[in-house]
Amino acid sequence: MEFLRANLDLGVMGLLGFMSFVMITFVIERYLYFARVDLRAFDDPDDLDLMLTRHLTVIATIGANAPYVGLLGTVLGILIAFHDIGQAGAIETGTMMLGLALALKATALGLVVAIPSLVFYNALLRRADVLKARWRKERRG
Repeated sequence: MEFLRANLDLGVMGLLGFMSFVMITFVIERYLYFARVDLRAFDDPDDLDLMLTRHLTVIATIGANAPYVGLLGTVLGILIAFHDIGQAGAIETGTMMLGLALALKATALGLVVAIPSLVFYNALLRRADVLKARWRKERRG
């Protein structure tokens, strides 16, 4: 339990930080790609679709799973708080509330990672759809 207490914040916050870094990296890469993509270079609609939606799955996966990572951190933090209360043999409300408040920060950070990730995913997916529509229009006319 000591190992978990000592490393819980570092592990959960580190994992969520890494997820944020990966998400931001792929979002920037996609925005830059969309800004410079040459639609005339594509002859096959499947090739265009593959190139436009590349890395979007990673962004969506981070958005879908970051709250669960935060929730796991919260559950483990609450487990530690209750363990400490049980070991102390007495319930001090200040100590209990502090432990619970610290545990809830993991859920908050998970949501801070997930919400922008899903917003960026939806914006990028919309941009990819617009580019595909422009490609189809150029092909027809």
